[in-house]
Amino acid sequence: MFDTPMQVTIILYVLDMVFLLFMLFSERSNPSRIIPWAIIFLVLPVVGFIAYLMIGQTFYAKHTFKLKGIKDEEIKQSIDIQEYVIAQDEAENMEDASIGRTMLNCGGEAYSVNNKVELFTEGVDNFEALFDDLRNANDFIFIEYFIVKNDELGNQFLDILTDKAKEGLEVKLLSDDLGFSGRLGKKARAFRKAGGQFSKFHAVTTYFLSPKKNNRNHRKIAIIDGKICYCGGFNIGDEYIGKGDLGYWRDSSVRIRGGACVGLLMRFVRDWEYASNGEFRRNLAEYIPIDVAKEHGNDRVEIISGGPDIADVNPIRMEYLQLIKSAKKSVYIHTPYFMPDDSLKDALSLAAASGVDVRVIMPDKPDHMFVYWNNVYCANILMKRGVKIYMYNNGFVHSKTIVVDGKYCSVGSANMDDRSLVLNFETNAMILSKDIGQKMDEAFMKDLELSTEYSCKDYDNIKGFKALRLVISRLFINLT
Repeated sequence: MFDTPMQVTIILYVLDMVFLLFMLFSERSNPSRIIPWAIIFLVLPVVGFIAYLMIGQTFYAKHTFKLKGIKDEEIKQSIDIQEYVIAQDEAENMEDASIGRTMLNCGGEAYSVNNKVELFTEGVDNFEALFDDLRNANDFIFIEYFIVKNDELGNQFLDILTDKAKEGLEVKLLSDDLGFSGRLGKKARAFRKAGGQFSKFHAVTTYFLSPKKNNRNHRKIAIIDGKICYCGGFNIGDEYIGKGDLGYWRDSSVRIRGGACVGLLMRFVRDWEYASNGEFRRNLAEYIPIDVAKEHGNDRVEIISGGPDIADVNPIRMEYLQLIKSAKKSVYIHTPYFMPDDSLKDALSLAAASGVDVRVIMPDKPDHMFVYWNNVYCANILMKRGVKIYMYNNGFVHSKTIVVDGKYCSVGSANMDDRSLVLNFETNAMILSKDIGQKMDEAFMKDLELSTEYSCKDYDNIKGFKALRLVISRLFINLT
């Protein structure tokens, strides 16, 4: 039918242009996201088309996630979780109370003021506490993690869950399919045989050509008896206690006792319903402890979740903007992936221009090459605006934290990039606490001693093949 390769090529380019128009009008995409796809279509029309179907297109996914959002809201409305926590905030000043109310209005979970928060910056300490709490559970265990690895720590973790299931506890494990090691089949079967329930989020094999393949559940949360919960950046595996190729692993998590556990409990319930359609042994309200309003401490905590299932603005983006906007003295950020969008760049720039000490620690080594060079590119933009950038030299920094003025804190799974703030399902704990804020400040200053300040001169000295990689990486900065 087509006599020459040139005719085939012309037809492919015409189809690609039609498809680009469809992307613009059907998905109403951000033009900055369309540009890299347009380049790929022009250079590799067939490969680009297939790649977009696999990881780029969002119109079908948006419909699916809209239905999830509606179902989530139904579950949320079925229980007024704010009734179960201490809501009266006798904050030291109106600004403290205002931040909590703002985030509640932007999609946060129940805002509670009766929490005791413990900060972990070492994987060994985090897992020692988590495993002890799992062993001491006597009612239910709900776990949601992006990665569970087939190694010593991963096997120990599953063995504990299996033992608790044998005791008759309701034990549910939700893991992202991309992050769950298939070789754990034997351990997973033993867990299920013992009575535990296990489900995968967005199965890769089932959704090979589905746009949902690109929307991963990046959350790392655990709820134990509804009284203790964890939220942070650690996954389950030896790598996260410093036994991987990247060496020492610098991360953060929090252990919470108090009303904030209700927020994480409801987060898990909604995700489990979506991923498994599985039933719970009792009515949802019965999972909330009778003494949930008991005063464990005076740390104010709000659980903030974001994802493509939220129709309006992403609450985690709003959290980051609110925290940066409130800064009067300092903004200290740990992040492995630093590709803030324009709104976050502007917020950080404005803070620095206002005399706020804005500093960012990120890795000096790549775990993903394109990501590393885009980190450097974005760092250069913000260094010119007064933000100080530091490269962590003591292994790999995976921590996703912000601490503002030594008292407004965020610890969780969300990075400062579009993958976390547009595509993935993420959860952070926003904490208002001078005690935790001071500890996070101290941890940041300790990490500064193990880091090297980056400069615009360092950026300008990138030459040769490294410069080429940087330029190529920039083409993919919005290709998510």
